[in-house]
Amino acid sequence: MTLDVEQLDSALLAVSGVLLLAILAVRLSVLAGLPSLLFYLLLGVVLNIPTGGGLGLDSAQTAHALAFVALIVILTEGGITTQWSELRPAIRTGATLATVGVSVSVGVMTLAGVYLLGFEWEVAVLLAAITAPTDAAAVFSVLRRVPLPRRVVGALEAESGLNDAPTVLLVTLASTGGLNEHGGVAGLVGLVALELAGGALIGIAIGRVGVRAIRWAALPSGLLALAALALCFAAYAVAARAHTSGFAAVYAAALVVGNGELPHRVATRSFIEGVGWLAQIGLFVMLGLLLPTSEVSWNNLGHALVAGAVLTVLARPLSVVVTALCDRVPIPGLSRARAAGLSAPELTFVSWAGLRGAVPIVLATIPLSEDVPGAAGLFVIVFVLVVIDTLVTSPTLPWAARRLGLTPPTPVRDLDVEAAPLDRIAADLLQVKVTERSRIHGVEIAELRLPRGASVALVVREGEVTVPEPRTVLRRGDDLLVVTPRALRDPTERRLRAVSESGRLAGWID
Repeated sequence: MTLDVEQLDSALLAVSGVLLLAILAVRLSVLAGLPSLLFYLLLGVVLNIPTGGGLGLDSAQTAHALAFVALIVILTEGGITTQWSELRPAIRTGATLATVGVSVSVGVMTLAGVYLLGFEWEVAVLLAAITAPTDAAAVFSVLRRVPLPRRVVGALEAESGLNDAPTVLLVTLASTGGLNEHGGVAGLVGLVALELAGGALIGIAIGRVGVRAIRWAALPSGLLALAALALCFAAYAVAARAHTSGFAAVYAAALVVGNGELPHRVATRSFIEGVGWLAQIGLFVMLGLLLPTSEVSWNNLGHALVAGAVLTVLARPLSVVVTALCDRVPIPGLSRARAAGLSAPELTFVSWAGLRGAVPIVLATIPLSEDVPGAAGLFVIVFVLVVIDTLVTSPTLPWAARRLGLTPPTPVRDLDVEAAPLDRIAADLLQVKVTERSRIHGVEIAELRLPRGASVALVVREGEVTVPEPRTVLRRGDDLLVVTPRALRDPTERRLRAVSESGRLAGWID
């Protein structure tokens, strides 16, 4: 295929137009309370209608490869922007959901596919494996706007980051007829566990080596961000070459890089977030273009409704219950506090928040690219299921969190904190706004009792800048500039928030 200058001009105009519409859709999605993925999928479907539906087998194979590239970028963005301190308490729950929970969901959905929908066993297994994983893009974009306990968000983020690995393997084996070549169920479970663990170890190793190399190279901010992205792609490629999970390697490497003591952290995260948005837009529009509209029928729509109902009402809750039981099994060397599982309201929310998105539709491209009989109809079923699940689940998450007592009825920000890096001295500058409801009002600088090494450098009050003394009394409306070593940033911020909530006696009374 050749591309001349005139064709290039037309292509650039079309791509820029689609990109601008997709960016505007982000604002519409916020106003409507829905994930932007729905607007992107709809945009792809609208562009697809004049073609008569579907892009053909060759296009499905290309879409399958491009979709995996987009997933690597999305997982990279999720890992780099996730704080390990928030994820660590929930990593066991998230990993159990991604393995044991996925197994339970696949089992339930397989039985439903055979006995409720009348599918052959092979097609039922494909449908079950495709619809089992939650989607990282949907989880990262929706849940971070809902004020939830950290371990709930951590569990859902860990699940969405890790459950791609076993489901990709299951769908690939089911599409190529390799399910019976690994010693039955026990052999398949062992293979999944080996690939998941191997991929995670490779990702951690590459992430650690990469962080040290980036520190030594002292790269400027633009090149550092590119190096971080390249490290995650390298982790995927090395893990895939080693016949382990590339997606587990990507997420693990991104977590290590994102939580490493690197300079230009804000610039790096901003760049990765921008690339992540571009990957999401391109992925969802492409999947909308891939929809074989000729296969859209009342029969497939009915199958999608039944499968979605079973997944939401039975498979997901049962997988969460089994995960909760596994969490209560003691592990030698793990303290009881760290082994404590989620509470009943938290488990209920996790059950309802099993957001599906791009991942199931991407997985549906695997049998489509392998020319599996009935793959086009299966793609339509999964596509419709994801759209309906998103329409039903996403808008109700804030309401569900409030009803379950996981968020206050009207969340109030008692303290506004923004941060800027001071890379050359390995420190952070915190800009703190004392709001009307903050109990820092009336507290002296010395009574803040910040960690040793952190200090309030400036106080801005009604436009006047002063260098505070230990006896300086803080007032509502004050802006504080707090300088803290990078290693003490989290303790300093926690201390400021504690004083804002409890006053000068924070730490003495709870």
